[in-house]
Amino acid sequence: MNIETTRQSSAATSGAVIVTGAGGAAGVAVIRALTHRRRVVGADCDPSAVGLHLAAESGLIPHASDPDFVRQLAKLAHRTKATALVCTVAEEIPALRAEQELLTEAGLASWLPTAEAVRSCTDKWRFAQICRQHAIPAPATALGSTQGVPGPWIVKPRFGRGSRDIYAVDTVEELRWVRPRVQDPLVQTRISGQEFTVDALVDPNGQLAGAVPRWRLETKAGISTKGRTFHCQPLVALVARLLDILGLGGPANIQGFQTAAGEFVFTEVNPRFSGGLPLSLAAGADLVGEYLRGLEGLPVRPERLLARPGVTMLRHLDEVFTR
Repeated sequence: MNIETTRQSSAATSGAVIVTGAGGAAGVAVIRALTHRRRVVGADCDPSAVGLHLAAESGLIPHASDPDFVRQLAKLAHRTKATALVCTVAEEIPALRAEQELLTEAGLASWLPTAEAVRSCTDKWRFAQICRQHAIPAPATALGSTQGVPGPWIVKPRFGRGSRDIYAVDTVEELRWVRPRVQDPLVQTRISGQEFTVDALVDPNGQLAGAVPRWRLETKAGISTKGRTFHCQPLVALVARLLDILGLGGPANIQGFQTAAGEFVFTEVNPRFSGGLPLSLAAGADLVGEYLRGLEGLPVRPERLLARPGVTMLRHLDEVFTR
C-alpha cells in the first residue's frame, strides 16, 4: 500500500496541530478531541467557520483549488509553530500531496492517503465501478440514465459532498425533471433499510487498526444527529476488504445500509474523519489520538480503538458568540 507519511519523532512533533476544515462537523470534532492534549490551530477558508473560535489559535487559508493553498498553509505552520497536520477535507488531499515538500520544509508532519485512493472515493462513479469489479455489495449505478438500474432511484452528483443536490426519485417523469438540475448526475437504485456508518483507521502498514460501526438513527444535511454504536464482525471484515481495495490509509468513514434481508450494501467511503466521529470517541475508540500517534511515527495501538456497543448519541445545537 502506498501511503504517504512525513513523520518525525514524538519529541520533535509535540507542538501545535493544525486542523483544516474547521467549519465542518468533522473538523470541529477533531478540534474538540485534541484540545485537552495539544495546542490546536483551526484552519478554514471561511472566516465565519465555528472551529476557528474553538481552537487555541486560528488562521484563514485559501480554498484547496487556489494555487497558493499549500504555501499559505505552510506559512500558518511557521507562524503558529505547528508540527502536525490533520486534514478533514477530502478535496484538499490531492493538493497537499502534490506540494508536500512545502509542508516538510515548514516542519509540518502529515499522514495522507494517495491522490488515487482519494479519487476512488470522491468520484462516485469510479467508486461504483470498483465495487462492481471486486464484488463489493453496492447499489446498481449508471451515469445519467436508468440503463441497468432498477428503480426507485437516488440521483446525486458524480462529484459532490455534504448531501447536496441529492434527490429521491420514484418515477421516470420525476427523473426527467431532476437530471438537468444535477451536475454530472449519477443514478442509483435506492436502497432501503437501516443506515450505518463505520469510523475506521488504517495503520501506516495498510492494516485496519480499528473500526466502529454505528447506526445512523437520524440525520440532518447528511450529518448524523442520533446514532448508536453496534458490534458486527462480518461488517468490519467487509470494511477491511473494501479499504484494502481502495488503498486507503489513515482515517475513513464508510456509509451504507443493512437491507431487510440482512445484507450490508455500501454507498460511499470518505477518506477522512466523519461528522459523527464524537459518538465513536465517546464509545471508547480513540481514533484521533491514535491517528496522531501514527502521524508522529509511533505505533498505532488497536487496543485503544475498541468501542463499546450500544452507546447512543443525541446531538443538540450549541452556540459560539463573537464580537
